Amino acid sequence: MSRIGKQPVTVPSTVDVKISGRTITIKGPKGSLSWEHSPKITVKQEGAQIICERLSLEDSALHGTTRALISNMVTGVSVGFKKEMQIVGTGYKMSVAGSKLTINVGYSNPVLMDIPKGLEITNIGKKGDSFSIVGFDKQLVGEFAAQVRKVRPPEPYKGKGIRYKTEHVRTKQGKKVGA
Repeated sequence: MSRIGKQPVTVPSTVDVKISGRTITIKGPKGSLSWEHSPKITVKQEGAQIICERLSLEDSALHGTTRALISNMVTGVSVGFKKEMQIVGTGYKMSVAGSKLTINVGYSNPVLMDIPKGLEITNIGKKGDSFSIVGFDKQLVGEFAAQVRKVRPPEPYKGKGIRYKTEHVRTKQGKKVGA
């Protein structure tokens, strides 16, 4: 039995849920998300709760996944999601101009990235060495954060690069001088 799938998703009063067939549309103060679930799962709304039920016992993983995705949609449109990131290295920094993110991390030219719609870059540090990616779609926030980190992942000798704020980078020992 899927323990996560059996739990109902509570819907805040500021969020509007519309279920038509297999398509679920959730609107809130932060934005609107729509998703089409699997035909093996039935989703229904009872008052201020959304309940997911599976049709057969073999679909327990899909049951929990569907419930988690719906819960993330409700959380995203009501509260939002945030990924805090940090840039470590001498001269490494970033800046935002309009919908462009400019990252200087030791390459000969700065790296320019388009900020997707629905996301914004906030809490930029004074030196441009820390920032937060904020949005209402959890998948989009995580995917863009991974793309930014991929520009210069932290290296294991000095720890220089772009990392998540909660990430711990294990550093290796450098070369040893012979006795």
